[in-house]
Amino acid sequence: MTDYYASLGVSQDASQEEIKTAFRRLARDTHPDANPNDPAAEARFREIAEAYEVLSDPKKRSAYDRGEVFGGANMFANFAGLDEILQQFFGGGFGGGGFGFRPTTSRARGSDVVVEVELTLEEAATNVSRELQYEAPMGCESCEGIGVEPGYDPIVCSACGGAGQVQISRNTFLGSMMTVTPCIACRGRGNIIEKPCRDCRGTGHTLAERSITVEIPAGVDDGMRLRLAGRGAAGAPGASPGDLYVEVRVIPDPRFDRVGDDLHYSVHIGFAEATFGTRTPIPLINGDELPLDVPPGTQPGTIFQVPRRGMPRLRRRGYGDLIVSVTIEVPDQLTTEAEDALRSYASTRGEQPLPQRRRRSHPR
Repeated sequence: MTDYYASLGVSQDASQEEIKTAFRRLARDTHPDANPNDPAAEARFREIAEAYEVLSDPKKRSAYDRGEVFGGANMFANFAGLDEILQQFFGGGFGGGGFGFRPTTSRARGSDVVVEVELTLEEAATNVSRELQYEAPMGCESCEGIGVEPGYDPIVCSACGGAGQVQISRNTFLGSMMTVTPCIACRGRGNIIEKPCRDCRGTGHTLAERSITVEIPAGVDDGMRLRLAGRGAAGAPGASPGDLYVEVRVIPDPRFDRVGDDLHYSVHIGFAEATFGTRTPIPLINGDELPLDVPPGTQPGTIFQVPRRGMPRLRRRGYGDLIVSVTIEVPDQLTTEAEDALRSYASTRGEQPLPQRRRRSHPR
């Protein structure tokens, strides 16, 4: 898992200004335009851009700190959102030249898709892969997502010059103000389709079954979401697709209760075992067992803490603990010999149990 704080070189309690400053510096140093002979520059640039996209948004940052997982390699597949970020920092260009990213338009982005995946607690403790199938609009194969019948070309909108948006001057009491609005003539597409594709009717997408293999990191908890950017529904022609959210459902385990990264287990022992001590096997999340030494005189509710035997910590090193609580079983049925022995013991301690109940005689 990528550590976004480490990617930007800041601490987990860094302020928004520190995050912004770190991104500004790293964006200049790692941008491919500034490193034409470095094939790894683009990957590094994508990494710091992804980190800034999450940490600069308070809601996303809070979700990330809680353990929510964001998709990695595809987060800036179309660079539309990143272009807006770069415009804020560097204006229209980088080092005298453009960034090379497609300008943002008002074309309708594809909708997000949510699918659920169920894991056992044991699976949640390991890195697992799941192949998921889901149905969503995807780019039309016949027209390659353009929306135009094969053999024909879209016509550049004369009203906006292909930008998909127009500037309008408005007179207000503060003076003349320029606003940017979607082009009415082309509905924000930037072009006009005179011959729509017969398969998708000009929408650029068709409903289809999709299959994807998802890597789920160890330590995920119930309700967490994994974001895969660009894997959702196809958008309008020329627009970016939505995102795919994989929502994790962890099936309750009959053995353990999970509290954060810790696992809680209740062990049942008998009265004599609590009195004289015992060694009892304790199950571990990986299927193994661990012998637990219970010392003599152990009282009900005693807690034993077994370090590093809980759940792996998501996005961090180490494991939680296994917390074992002791429950002492009180028998509800005794043989005559056991009852006599127990009453004799009670007498030595001055205890006063209820009198012995008369046993029914069984006819022969």
